[in-house]
Amino acid sequence: MALRLGAVILNVPDTGPAADFWRQALDLTPDPDNGDFLAPAPGTPATRVHLDSTDRTHLDLWVDKETSTAEAEVDRLIALGAERVEDWTYPPDADFVVLKAPDGTVFCVIG
Repeated sequence: MALRLGAVILNVPDTGPAADFWRQALDLTPDPDNGDFLAPAPGTPATRVHLDSTDRTHLDLWVDKETSTAEAEVDRLIALGAERVEDWTYPPDADFVVLKAPDGTVFCVIG
């Protein structure tokens, strides 16, 4: 295979504060040559691509259930500056919480 997913690009109004939030939220390391490029730790599982004809483009952040809970991660992300998206309509069996990063990026925390 000649191609692989190399990066997910987030359109943000100011890369500095956005980089601070996402670095802390996902334990990413800034590239020494370009602080706007954040990389996961070596050995981190590959990111999957989920195709959906009814949903908008967003990030799904999966909780490692061996080390944390969805509630704890939501609280941690809110402490970093994220906000709950209050007007989201959830299905009855929802296993996720919709948040908005300080840069406006909408994402889900999946428990």
